[in-house]
Amino acid sequence: MTDIDHDTAHRLSTERPEDFWAALAELVHWDRRWDRVLDDSNAPFYRWFAGGKLNTCYNAIDRHVENGRGDQAALIYDSPVADTKRTLTYRDLLDEVARCAGAFASLGVGHGDRVVIYMPMVPETVIAMLACARLGAVHSVVFGGFAARELATRIAETDPKLVVSASCGIEPNRIVQYKPLLDEALRIANAEDTTCVILQRPQAQATMIEGRDVDWGELMAGAAPAGCVSVDATHPLYILYTSGTTGTPKGVVRDHGGHAVALTWSMKAIYGLEPGEVFWSASDLGWVVGHSYIAYAPLLAGCTTVLYEGKPVGTPDPGAYWRVVDEHKVNVLFTAPTAFRAIRRDDPHGEHVGRHDRTSLRALFLAGERCDPATLEWAQQQLDIPVIDHWWQTETGWAMAANCIGLGLLPVKPGSPTKPVPGYDIHVLDEEGNDVATGDIGNITVKLPLPPGNLLTLWKDDEGYRRGYLSRYPGHYLTGDAGCFDEDGYLSIMSRIDDIINVAGHRLSTGAMEEVLASHPDVAECAVVGAADTLKGELPVGLVVLNADAKSDHDTIKVELVTLVRERIGPVAAFKNVVVVKRLPKTRSGKILRGTIKRIADGAEHKIPATIDDPTTLAEITEDLTTIGYPRAGTPSGNM
Repeated sequence: MTDIDHDTAHRLSTERPEDFWAALAELVHWDRRWDRVLDDSNAPFYRWFAGGKLNTCYNAIDRHVENGRGDQAALIYDSPVADTKRTLTYRDLLDEVARCAGAFASLGVGHGDRVVIYMPMVPETVIAMLACARLGAVHSVVFGGFAARELATRIAETDPKLVVSASCGIEPNRIVQYKPLLDEALRIANAEDTTCVILQRPQAQATMIEGRDVDWGELMAGAAPAGCVSVDATHPLYILYTSGTTGTPKGVVRDHGGHAVALTWSMKAIYGLEPGEVFWSASDLGWVVGHSYIAYAPLLAGCTTVLYEGKPVGTPDPGAYWRVVDEHKVNVLFTAPTAFRAIRRDDPHGEHVGRHDRTSLRALFLAGERCDPATLEWAQQQLDIPVIDHWWQTETGWAMAANCIGLGLLPVKPGSPTKPVPGYDIHVLDEEGNDVATGDIGNITVKLPLPPGNLLTLWKDDEGYRRGYLSRYPGHYLTGDAGCFDEDGYLSIMSRIDDIINVAGHRLSTGAMEEVLASHPDVAECAVVGAADTLKGELPVGLVVLNADAKSDHDTIKVELVTLVRERIGPVAAFKNVVVVKRLPKTRSGKILRGTIKRIADGAEHKIPATIDDPTTLAEITEDLTTIGYPRAGTPSGNM
């Protein structure tokens, strides 16, 4: 169903969802066909392809080898930080995954058991994930380098039969020792007797605990290959804890059947990839993008996936991405806007872009947080290919709104991820649950049922799923994002619902203000938060990082930014507080910690989020905010 246009496909998916998804389910191999395409007997806990049986690993590897793709590259590992490159064909990958599954089985792992994977960006991580899928075990990948307490929470929640880890991760300027963190996490979780398989990397040797820890290399050397276990389509494939900036992590549960169908279709429909082509998702396996578009979707679709252990800049320079594209003949690249902001900051004129052959690259997709038009337009100018912002979440597992190349490229509107993807019946609602007028900002929801590939529930917390996502608007899934539709049906994501600020009774989007700030030629990236104000309720505060070659002095730039916001949004925004900072605090997945910045500006208590990339940025931001008088609790603002 990739031979019809976007609007037709979307209409079919909302008017006849069971027919739509039944047709697309033919893209994967079933051991037993389903009894019901959509099981709504326990709504709102919907299930897709109930009664069907299949195996995700078989669909991702075995069937491609059987169908003649054994000698095609399946996974290309490129690690500038380890100075290592390795290519595994589909036949190579099948051999290693089957032996890994056999090794895990020899340690007692079977159908339904949980396996925590605490690993860096190495092929063994993908192999371990697929081995779990092969056995019908449920993996829970934890971002490598998470602090011991955060890892302990996930171990305690999932109660794993096995933990798979490595001796270390590698950052550009340091080695991150994993084993001490793992040992401490097991102690905190009161799970010190849990069997651990440890990959010893040459950059660091981990101290092994006799009788508990098993060496990866030794275990795999003696392992017999295991076959695929046929599982229910509704059986959990994995648990992935959200990387949220605050609060208790939530364990998103994904299934085998709906996940395989949706992701296989998405590779052609959204990204325009054919089997045998090269897809590079420059993310981390610890995040949902890595799960969906490094480990699973490209392999399900018979493509080649690139596994990159490096950074967009500094490994060794801002041309790192273009070197990978050139060397591995990447056809489509998917990364986060924050990566391009870093590249733009260090290479504003694109000098490194022109040093590499990019003729293989035909599209760039951006997701992870809102993509400001300035970043998108800079990328378009430098690459001269479609640059496509698309929108999705850990919970959805794949895109909710996108310019679907495989359904016919639509005109790009910077600032919009285009239209809802087929399968998603998206609404923008007011506080009472009514659809807002075209152009008005409201809360973005998806009418139930969610399409295949989305979360089934939260791990061991059905009530938390209902309360957090389904209760505010009955019959709808609450995305937590705010935005609007335009007259052409294009969706714009303005901010998180919590980032809509109230200035003297006016509901304003911080995202709209960020869009204005980012349009300034000297601004590399920015954030706007609403800080408490006794007179107007909240006032916007802007933080900007400048390009490396910014020529104006800071005071001049700040005046220009205030003027820009006044001109494009209006005096109602009361925007006059802006500070130039060296860097913005972010999670390791690139999301700006706006909530934490707001609490600092308000003088409120805040904790260092477990997902933060570098805790020292919070001290820097605290100091920077004091230069413009924050926190200023109890101090009325003047009029703009």
